[in-house]
Amino acid sequence: MARHKEFDRDTALKAAISVFTEHGYEGTSTDALLSAMKISRQSMYDTFGDKRSLYLAALDRYNSDSVSELLADLQRDITPLKALEETLIAFASRPEAEAGRGCLGVSAVCEFGRTDREVSALTDKAGRRLSAGIQAILEESRKRGEIAGDVDTADAVQFLGSTLSGMKVSARNGASSEILRGIARLAIRSLR
Repeated sequence: MARHKEFDRDTALKAAISVFTEHGYEGTSTDALLSAMKISRQSMYDTFGDKRSLYLAALDRYNSDSVSELLADLQRDITPLKALEETLIAFASRPEAEAGRGCLGVSAVCEFGRTDREVSALTDKAGRRLSAGIQAILEESRKRGEIAGDVDTADAVQFLGSTLSGMKVSARNGASSEILRGIARLAIRSLR
């Protein structure tokens, strides 16, 4: 008879996300994961597979949740450019403890670059989804005359994605909310 799992998979996965975000893939030991997840080695292997499979599941979940949150913020009931500005300002205004934890998606890109096909596939999927959401906001902003006519929206999508990634790295490095809000405001100003 199969044993009943004595832990919540989502809770354990969130704990793994936290550890991988803090230490990266290479810097995370299986023992650290087990301790944070509060599960046994066998439970980890039975539920998630090995450390690499757990990392890929954690990265996929983190990217999906993170992009969903940003896309939801972009759908505020205000003008598109104002929604984009408020989304960046809200991101910049997160509590210092939360901002300092970093971003698993950015960490994966920094740690692996393009050397790992599966990691790249997950980060590319999240990037395409976020880019499509930002592209839609920029196109609507253009229709409303909120952004300058000479702004290439494809370039602007890449610029804003890089700005957001840079803000995440800066936050991890200790940049204050005030500094991050300044970066966000400057990014929006460049579109007008």
